[in-house]
Amino acid sequence: QVEESAVSLWNWAVTKHVGSVVNDEQRAKLRSVACRLVCLCEGRDPSEGTIRRQILMSMKTGKGWIDIGKADLADGFLEIAMSSVEKLYAELLKGSNGEADIHMHKADVEKSLFKVLSYQAESVFAQGDFQKAVVCVQRCKDMLMKLPKETCYLSILCYNFGVETYEWKRYEQSSFWLSQSYDIGKMDMKYSVGREMQAKVLRLLATAYFEWDCNLYLDKALKAISLANQENWHPAGFFLKVKILLKSGASDEDINSAVAEFLHHEMSLDFCLSTAKLLLEHGRESVGFDFLKSVPERFESSPDLGKITLLHVEFLLQNKRELLAKQKVEEIIIGHYTGKQLLPEALNRLHIILWDRAAKHYEAKSYSEALQWYNYSVSFYTPGQIDQNLAKLQRNMASCYLHLKQVDKAKEAVKEAERCDPNSIFTKFSVYKIAVMEKDTDKAVEAVIEMGKLAEKSSQHEDRLGVDENTDNNLLSLAAQIALENEQQVVAIKALEYLSEHLQDCQQLFAALKCLVRLTLSKVMAENEDKRGEDISSMLTYLTLAHKRLAESFTEEKFTGDMRILEAHWFRKVAWNLAVQFRGWPEKMRDFFLLSFKFSQFCPSDKAVLIAQKTCLLMAAAVDLEMGRQQVTPSEQTELLTQALQHLQTCKEIWKVLKLTGDFAKDPTDTLLLLYEFEARSKLNDPTLHNLMESVWEQQQIEVKTLEIIASLAMESPARYPVLCKKALKSALNLHRKQTVIDAVKFSKCLHSLISLSLPTGLTDLDARVLQEVWDYFEDALSVVSSTDAYPEVEILWLMTRAWNTGIFQYTVGKYKEAEQWCGLGMRFLSHLGSLKKSYE
Repeated sequence: QVEESAVSLWNWAVTKHVGSVVNDEQRAKLRSVACRLVCLCEGRDPSEGTIRRQILMSMKTGKGWIDIGKADLADGFLEIAMSSVEKLYAELLKGSNGEADIHMHKADVEKSLFKVLSYQAESVFAQGDFQKAVVCVQRCKDMLMKLPKETCYLSILCYNFGVETYEWKRYEQSSFWLSQSYDIGKMDMKYSVGREMQAKVLRLLATAYFEWDCNLYLDKALKAISLANQENWHPAGFFLKVKILLKSGASDEDINSAVAEFLHHEMSLDFCLSTAKLLLEHGRESVGFDFLKSVPERFESSPDLGKITLLHVEFLLQNKRELLAKQKVEEIIIGHYTGKQLLPEALNRLHIILWDRAAKHYEAKSYSEALQWYNYSVSFYTPGQIDQNLAKLQRNMASCYLHLKQVDKAKEAVKEAERCDPNSIFTKFSVYKIAVMEKDTDKAVEAVIEMGKLAEKSSQHEDRLGVDENTDNNLLSLAAQIALENEQQVVAIKALEYLSEHLQDCQQLFAALKCLVRLTLSKVMAENEDKRGEDISSMLTYLTLAHKRLAESFTEEKFTGDMRILEAHWFRKVAWNLAVQFRGWPEKMRDFFLLSFKFSQFCPSDKAVLIAQKTCLLMAAAVDLEMGRQQVTPSEQTELLTQALQHLQTCKEIWKVLKLTGDFAKDPTDTLLLLYEFEARSKLNDPTLHNLMESVWEQQQIEVKTLEIIASLAMESPARYPVLCKKALKSALNLHRKQTVIDAVKFSKCLHSLISLSLPTGLTDLDARVLQEVWDYFEDALSVVSSTDAYPEVEILWLMTRAWNTGIFQYTVGKYKEAEQWCGLGMRFLSHLGSLKKSYE
């Protein structure tokens, strides 16, 4: 039952494999299972049929594993097959009747034995065991006398071994297997592989010797290839023989003899060309050129005849026989116009040869020679023909003419290029070069603009003068360089502007932007002030682009962190310097300071950078506040003040960090932050203003000047905070009083402001409490006036007048007592007047 199931499984695997239901590896696994099951069911005395079935199944299973590259799994099954063959022979001998039967059975068994041995040879070869493979093949070879029909099979098996070892570069093993293949092929001509196959084996054998060690095995290689050519003549055999002779350093006479053999046979033109190339590449000019001359006779009617002439030209050029090459080219040109045109493919090849030669002369600065080779190429175009390659050709010629200072001829060539390819960036570049050379700035700028527009379309073509895949950017960069070399800054700036729009490489972009900033600044400094605005705006644009790309550069692997810091520092400092440079343009100055701050954010936050950041933001806020004081609309003023507050808020955060790094006792930053914030919030009518001032009143070290400025700002339109103003002035006055020596001038100004605020002019109905408060201020003034001669006389006069007038106002409303007091107060100041005393007395 198990045996029947195993046979069914085997048959199922065969049928399903035919229908591609199972693949090779799956079939090998199924056969393995079936084969093992059959072997297990063998019994003690298996029948002849059972043994034969085991032999068949074991051999096919082993072969299956070999075919899928798992030779190690095949060995066990092939050993079973070998054992079964021996059992079969023993079984057959039992039932033999005489000598004839024995010979018949032996022949029957030997066929199976041969197969098993050949499979074993394949298996051990695949596992890299050369010696075992040799033993197995030798046993098979010994059996060929009895099994002549297997000659072809064994010869091909050895050839396959030879091919594989050759591919593995095991030349010694390869030469052995190929020699075996050839020898086996000769053993029985009736069942041989045929002369063609024998020649193929010998050619590979010669190649193995050649590649193994040509000097050591030269004779063997030549013998093998000669035998191959005798067996069956083939172009590959001739070609290999010539290669071996060349490698061995054979004389021209020997090589000529080999070539003479070849000439008796039919060959393709391409093969003849390959042979000529081989000879010429090995320096056998005499043989090679003689052979080339003989080839046209054999292919007179071939449309590909031009290939021979091209090869001739190429090798003449390679051997520095330029004059002869020119003669050949001129012959081709004559032929072109006398009915012997080259095929399109050959003509294209000729153009490449001519352009390469011209390019070499161009690089060597032999511009006249380059023109001669370009003119050869032009000869193949018809007048009026429109072709992009012709446009390239004319542009290259224009470059040569420009180097030779033949501008008119260059113009003609460029005009022709424009006719053929008007929308090429290269053509525009040629126009540009001529314009720069002629110092035609307008035309040069126009050409650069056209180049910039075409760069956006990303031209697909490449010139022959060494332009790489970044053609557009390289041309714009070259345009800028040419303009600078010719001292045409305006043109260079325009080229760099377009270049900066298209560059993807960060380092190249920053280099372009640096150059732009320097050039534009140089231009600005040479201009009248009324013309500078546009160029200053341009520099802002360049720096803004630099900041944008720095921010994007974090995703670029090639642009390292150190590179980013270096660039940021450069642009930070430049933006700062430009801000200082253009103080006359407040808005631009602010923008430069803000850009400097933004660049500094890419730098490490050391003390120097933090100080720079703080200063940039303070300056930006100061400019916004100053602009807000100008004649602007309410909405514009609100926007400026809001911006200033934002800058101040950021600045305060930086200042907190900075103060931790050292002693800043004499730094005015706290005062400036306070004053700027007070101005912004007071003019915005910010409800948080009073909270801000609460912290101010609590300060112990606040300066008089700061309080006086706060008082002034509190009443500066659109702000109006009289209470805050008065409080600030009172605090200032108190500080004045506390000084050891009162500064009478400063004291007088502060008191003047306080009295003016408390006692508005023209008011008669004043609260007694207010009057009393103001009276005290006058008393303070009197005490200071009495104690110093430094009190300004004008201020004494003003105090006297205000007190007198206040008394008069009281008199007019019938408050005579109060009137007498105030007028009396005024008269107390009279005695302190100097030259003016008599006038008022």
